[in-house]
Amino acid sequence: MESRLLPKHLLPSFILVTTLFSLWGFANDITNPMVAAFKNVLLISHFESSLVQAAFYGGYCVMAIPAALFIRRFTYKSGILTGLALYAAGCLLFIPAGSAMEFGIFLAAYFIMTSGLAFLETTANPYILSMGPEETAAQRLNFAQAFNPVGSLLGMFVAKDFILGRLDPADEATRRELMQTNPAALEKIQMADLAVIVWPYAILGGVVLLALLVFALSRLPDSTSHEARNSSIAASLGRLLRTPDYVWGVVAQAFYVGLQIMVWTFIIQYAVNELGLPAKEAQGYNILAMVVFVSSRFVCTYLLKFFNPGMLLAALAVVGGALLLGAIFIHGMLGLYCMVGVSACMSLMFPTIYGIALSGLGEDAKLGSAGLICAIGGGCVMPPLQALIMDGSGIALGAFTLSATRASFFLPLFCFVVIAFYGTRSFLAARR
Repeated sequence: MESRLLPKHLLPSFILVTTLFSLWGFANDITNPMVAAFKNVLLISHFESSLVQAAFYGGYCVMAIPAALFIRRFTYKSGILTGLALYAAGCLLFIPAGSAMEFGIFLAAYFIMTSGLAFLETTANPYILSMGPEETAAQRLNFAQAFNPVGSLLGMFVAKDFILGRLDPADEATRRELMQTNPAALEKIQMADLAVIVWPYAILGGVVLLALLVFALSRLPDSTSHEARNSSIAASLGRLLRTPDYVWGVVAQAFYVGLQIMVWTFIIQYAVNELGLPAKEAQGYNILAMVVFVSSRFVCTYLLKFFNPGMLLAALAVVGGALLLGAIFIHGMLGLYCMVGVSACMSLMFPTIYGIALSGLGEDAKLGSAGLICAIGGGCVMPPLQALIMDGSGIALGAFTLSATRASFFLPLFCFVVIAFYGTRSFLAARR
């Protein structure tokens, strides 16, 4: 690794903090398929099951600002330890949730878990940005973020083989019939299915507790900003609100996260509803999408050495939008492959928007980071909106009649439009 990207004395800290990116990637992508799982296990609607994502990303939205204030008052290490403690607590809460068979307790567990993830992301992202020269900050963050999908892939495999693959094969119609004819048998199936869901999260809680111990015993330098700033929160907030790249970056990040979660959550429903694939096989295409995402992340990180981040961001948004149009209008496997290809275009987006928005903010980046993590709340709002569309009826567009599932993907398509605007705006500003 070149010294201009990362000073050698910070390499051990960089490696340790980078492991956190895999930890929250695992949590994100073991959870996305649970929307479909809870729907079938508990016999609830698309909208009700999507509340898993509302609770999960709601933790980010609520806790990002408190996390930023916490690390301003204390240290990056304190933020990491607090985040890991909340993460572990949320995972372990799955055990009583499964025993009680209460969907509400599962939602509370997801919220507590991601309150911890909000601390981790609010801490780790600006910490990585601060570990070296400012001109290579976006490249450094993209490199660290490249390890996020490693955890995501592992989470997807666990969801596919240890959760979806082990749930009772009885479909929704069979379960609803049992609800009327043999409620005791249905309850037995549901209890067994919930146990299948619970134990991977409980094991994850143990792994996170081990990570908490490792970080507690490690020495992490508290990096300083490139520029001394007024420590007043009000003054910092005022400067942030007067920085257009930052304000539009928060907006773009909210739409990007909403886009990502919608595509990765509902690719299963797309494959099941439109192609008739079983949920476990459909999750295989979600895994393929993540492999594409991981590969593209490394390629795009390399391309950032030659292209302006805003220009590359806008170009990928345009291509991603074209692929989504393919998924909406093309029937059969080609439409599904278009959906998989969208992940190649998303790979660059989160860290690049993050890097552009925080560029040149110095000490204000700590509070600014909270706004960008708060923007992850887009994943709280948009999936339920898409689920509402999916629960409705199809629409007619001239010669085309679109199912509700296909029509619902116009919402992530609009997200690409917003991101293309932000990338273009950033590129044009850089050329002035």
